[in-house]
Amino acid sequence: MKSFAKAVYKPDSMSTDEYIIVIGDVSAAEKWKGGGDSIPLVDVVDSFDVFHTGQGSQGLMQRASKQDLDTIFGTTNDNEIVEQILTKGQIKSSDAPHKWMTTNDQRSGNYQTSSGAAHGGR
Repeated sequence: MKSFAKAVYKPDSMSTDEYIIVIGDVSAAEKWKGGGDSIPLVDVVDSFDVFHTGQGSQGLMQRASKQDLDTIFGTTNDNEIVEQILTKGQIKSSDAPHKWMTTNDQRSGNYQTSSGAAHGGR
């Protein structure tokens, strides 16, 4: 089973806000964090998308707004934000894949099936 890894940054230890990036290569991320900043970030992260949850590890992850990023990190530059999250945050990994869902998936309980039009399309 493929593992899932992320870097998590909490701007305030008392806050439930978390800013998250998905790690592509855990060993490269740990080397980068340990001072190997000659490793290109593109080899460390899976993408430069920054996710936010206001409810800690139990909340739904959504892409962070540019305004939130500018307020928390002082920039909207993806490279600088990823560097800050890697530097100040914690790398967490697990063997269980993360379950991504949308609002619609959550409301339907993930049990939707599509079987075409019933009764002649009425």
